[in-house]
Amino acid sequence: MASIAQPSLAVLQAAANWYLDLQAAPHCAATGEAHRRWLEADPTHRQAWSRMERLQGKLGGLPNGIAPAALRGVDGRRRASLKLLGLLLIGGGAAGLGWQSAPLRSVRADEYTAVGERRSLRLEDGGQVRLNSDTALDIRYGKRLRELHLRRGEIHVQTAKDTEDRPFVVHTEQGSIRALGTRFLVRQDGERTQVRVLQHAVEVRPLDAPDRPLRVEAGQQLWYGATACGAVEPLEAHADAWLRGMLVVSDWALPRFIDELARYRPGLLSCDPALAGLRISGAFQLADSDAVLDNLRSTLPLRVRRLTRYWVRIEPA
Repeated sequence: MASIAQPSLAVLQAAANWYLDLQAAPHCAATGEAHRRWLEADPTHRQAWSRMERLQGKLGGLPNGIAPAALRGVDGRRRASLKLLGLLLIGGGAAGLGWQSAPLRSVRADEYTAVGERRSLRLEDGGQVRLNSDTALDIRYGKRLRELHLRRGEIHVQTAKDTEDRPFVVHTEQGSIRALGTRFLVRQDGERTQVRVLQHAVEVRPLDAPDRPLRVEAGQQLWYGATACGAVEPLEAHADAWLRGMLVVSDWALPRFIDELARYRPGLLSCDPALAGLRISGAFQLADSDAVLDNLRSTLPLRVRRLTRYWVRIEPA
């Protein structure tokens, strides 16, 4: 008997993206027609969408296979899409694809963390790297270079003096960061990378402009893309609070806070953009995001809508 082709990772990701498109524009005829054509283009597309509909049922019995606009207008759409993909793989049958959740999260990286997990690693030269939630990292120490390749997430690096004087370089999709005897944070976020320097300095080289390095000193931070570096800014206070299991913020817009908290919580956590006028300050324990949400509910004019344990929406009261 011929085997039935299973949806690939790319097809499942497409199903997650179609879901977000449809719930964002439920009455758009053009979107609906484009979705219909995608379904008919390949049998695996229908299989992937069937998984999506089964998942919707598990997440609250949503009507007509189309969920309400639970994530509309959120800056973290990409993260929401990836989390939805993770739910598809776990709830929809990662085993049917021959994958397990841990290797999937690691994307075959040397080291990785799950959502909500943090790890500390000792490097062979005595340096240390700490992985934040949902991070994937490759480590390559050779005769000429000491290299880290950050595939996803965020790391804290504390370099050590090398007896062979090999440069220490962190690579991301957008370029590279050379440590100049330092302690720093690197965050890979979509099409950009953030660098925050805690001690000494680093040298940033965008991928497409390696001949234009930019030095970033202690107490400074910046975002850079593949073609250029953004503006150098003062280091945000408590940027390394996650090392202590904390999220410390000062006068953040609520959607930004929720988007950051979502990095540490399995499932989908989103905020209605209508709450953008609410500001929040304080120190919050990352290990108990439910307690954080309960605290928000008791102090701000909002409600926490729990569709399931893994699908939470923050809405106006």
